[in-house]
Amino acid sequence: MLTDTSIELRSAKPSLLMRAVKWLMSKRPDVFPKEAAGLEPFLAGRPLPKDAPMPGAFRAKFHVEEWEAAGQKVVTLHPKSGPGAWHMLYFHGGGFVLPMFKEHWPLAQAMVEKLGVSVSLPLYEVVPESVHTRQDELADAAFAKIAETHDPSKIMLNGDSAGGHMALSLALRLAKKGGPMPGKLALFAPWLDLTMADPAMKAVEPHDFMLRIGTLRACGRVFAGEGDPASPQFSPLYYSQEDLAALPPTRIWTGRHDLFIIDSRTFTGKLRDAGVDAKLYEYEGAPHVFMAIVPTRESKDCLNLLGQFLNE
Repeated sequence: MLTDTSIELRSAKPSLLMRAVKWLMSKRPDVFPKEAAGLEPFLAGRPLPKDAPMPGAFRAKFHVEEWEAAGQKVVTLHPKSGPGAWHMLYFHGGGFVLPMFKEHWPLAQAMVEKLGVSVSLPLYEVVPESVHTRQDELADAAFAKIAETHDPSKIMLNGDSAGGHMALSLALRLAKKGGPMPGKLALFAPWLDLTMADPAMKAVEPHDFMLRIGTLRACGRVFAGEGDPASPQFSPLYYSQEDLAALPPTRIWTGRHDLFIIDSRTFTGKLRDAGVDAKLYEYEGAPHVFMAIVPTRESKDCLNLLGQFLNE
């Protein structure tokens, strides 16, 4: 169950910069359609999605490796001094239907520079142009490849939103296989239930300018294809206590103006009940994937806590 040791409010009110950025972001075109009915024409009428290109300056800042896993591209950023003691496998968000955002690159930069880790970013195929199994194949192959040359206990799985779902699902698949496990699991505003079933989300929805319950449910159905979006395979919130008990130490970061805060609380409680070293950090007024707004106090605090987690 949730206790005062498993959940911590890190920021009682949003910083001035966070409030300003939220206002600016709310004036931009929507990332996803506001209504579920708009998702199908949105996906049907688009050109083939392309990942935001890596900034050219990264080649001077980092040692960059570009490689493939399961026939899909992966970019690894190492500190200039050489590979970090920890290697982070980071999955970007986007509802499984959108490619890498330009905002993900500064977040990756901040993690390499502030934490001294190596970060590998899979640029996975998205649905519906591809199928969800291709994303799983890439995740499995990328972890296996990194583990060939890096101690698995010093590999952290991380991701935001749908990418948090991918990181968690990978950890659960690895546990079922009984092979080497990652040392730690970090989740930034993870999407845990594709069906968005908890009615408590309705109270949060007016404060979340990015996400809508109906649109997310529609995305979940597209991602699951012929599968059941409510099954643990697609909604890891519903894995059994026995399955969850195999997970490594886990930390979750979610803003309180993020629809996913509700399931983050529920999932943290389930992890604690399963005996997992788990903790949730919350930020008042912070939007979905607030840690990607790297200049803010909230993002800096998140990365500081992530660094502490690595050193525990």
